[in-house]
Amino acid sequence: MAFDGTTIHSLVHEFNNTLIGGKISKITQPEKDELLFTIKNQRETYRLLISADAGLPLLYLTDLNKPSPATAPNFCMLLRKHISNGRIVSITQPTLERIVIFEIEHLNELGDICKKLLIIELMGKHSNIIFTTTEFIIIDSIKHVSANMSSIREVLPARTWFIPDTMKKSSPLNITEEDFYNKIISAPTSLCKAIYTGLTGISPIIAQEICFRANLDADTPANTLNESEKLHIYHTFIRFMQDIINNYYQPNIVFSGEEPIEFSAIPLSLYANAYSSISFDSTSDILREYYAVKNIISRIRQKSFDLRRVVSNALERNRKKFELQEKQLKDTEKRDKFRLYGEFINAYSYMLSGGEQELIALDYYNDNKEIKISLDSELTASQNSVKYFERYNKLKRTFEAVSELIKSTSEEINHLESIETALELALKEEDLAQIKEELIEYGYIKRKNTGNNKRIKITSKPFHYISSDGFDIYVGKNNYQNDELTFKFANGSDWWFHAKNVPGSHVIVKSMGTELPDRTFEEAAAIAAYYSNCRGNDKVEVDYIERKHVKKPNKAKPGFVIYNTNYSMSVTPKLLT
Repeated sequence: MAFDGTTIHSLVHEFNNTLIGGKISKITQPEKDELLFTIKNQRETYRLLISADAGLPLLYLTDLNKPSPATAPNFCMLLRKHISNGRIVSITQPTLERIVIFEIEHLNELGDICKKLLIIELMGKHSNIIFTTTEFIIIDSIKHVSANMSSIREVLPARTWFIPDTMKKSSPLNITEEDFYNKIISAPTSLCKAIYTGLTGISPIIAQEICFRANLDADTPANTLNESEKLHIYHTFIRFMQDIINNYYQPNIVFSGEEPIEFSAIPLSLYANAYSSISFDSTSDILREYYAVKNIISRIRQKSFDLRRVVSNALERNRKKFELQEKQLKDTEKRDKFRLYGEFINAYSYMLSGGEQELIALDYYNDNKEIKISLDSELTASQNSVKYFERYNKLKRTFEAVSELIKSTSEEINHLESIETALELALKEEDLAQIKEELIEYGYIKRKNTGNNKRIKITSKPFHYISSDGFDIYVGKNNYQNDELTFKFANGSDWWFHAKNVPGSHVIVKSMGTELPDRTFEEAAAIAAYYSNCRGNDKVEVDYIERKHVKKPNKAKPGFVIYNTNYSMSVTPKLLT
């Protein structure tokens, strides 16, 4: 995520427009490393969430209140004592550091006006909330950091707070052209890494964005750029920083389907061709939405763990079974040779008088080439012939039986792989419920005995997109939905898309009785490629055909269809933007 100095800069800009002059009416500490301030300003009430959690440091305005412990922790009590009813007079960010400093004016015990600083450090595992005087003398912090924990800086009462300059980074807000060349362009590493390791507050994703805007490969060694490329990357960087300095923000979230994969205070043009994005009014809005959806998806992934394990175990068993069956099938390859041996022994029996250990005969099926056939000297020619025919018949029966088993096992593997793909697409609990129902129906999970064996009602709906030309595109999330879309929802003249020979979603384009434009075909194919287990490939072959030509064999598993005379195209997996 791009929760770096640029995002924090946009948050500070937002806070300056909403919180300056506001009165802190309530302070709570819902979690060990988290504070929630209620601030009243100009007849509006704001809630400011501050989290110093090592795994997920956050700072944003929220509409939600959170329950607090019955007894407030010591740090919360200290803040209440000093700055409860205090007024926020300034909110600043040192250069482009991941640090926000709130200057708060309050009355001391004698009624005199005083000022204190609340310093929020959003630095991953080093995140902290520190309360200091205006001279940066630490009064207390939500996390104490002793000399045993850090040799760089202690965070303890009575110590002086400062920004540790361990990385020797330059400020991107005032770096000169000469320093940029010396610090960034001369670095013996990739251009992207040179930018984010050499400049304060720049994350890898923002460094990639700067390279993309300059039309330069982010992996190009910085010290190999020619003069024109050096000048171009510098000017691109300056233009980017001018947008930050002038607070030209467009908060947005980048989505892969319905799953958010990135957020930023500025547009991420490097994702424009591969993913969709949604803009928001403020950076607080994107943080609330991003982490809310992420939490939902994370919870769904946790809930799907048992289903994934069932599918994974079943796949492992069937793949091992398939390997053994293939070995058995390979062992039957000699069956026709044994049949020919039996036939040749009968044909050349006149050459055998008994007691021979081999027969040298001419293969009249293969240009009369000489072949040697082993014989049992204790048996007659007829008995040797019968022995070979028995071996042939046994291997033939094995071949036929194993071929059927391989077909069945292969179908089961394909079915399980399609369920595995559906689990990757599940974003809601009702999606999981439909997948679980399929696993129950096919015996992978036992249904709980509730006295009612009817299939539960499912409310999960397929994905829906609208093509650039205005045609509705529907995507099945699982096998049941695939069948529903293809055979109950779609009309014969609608178009059906599916990634070729791999598990994936059925995609239906409603034609409305008209001919589809080429662009709609391409967009639907790209969506079908994306919702397959080949979505990570650069190119995926997709079959498409009118729905009336798609058939479902009797007793076929959900999602399995057959079709002929289809069209195909090779596309890059991509969703509509």
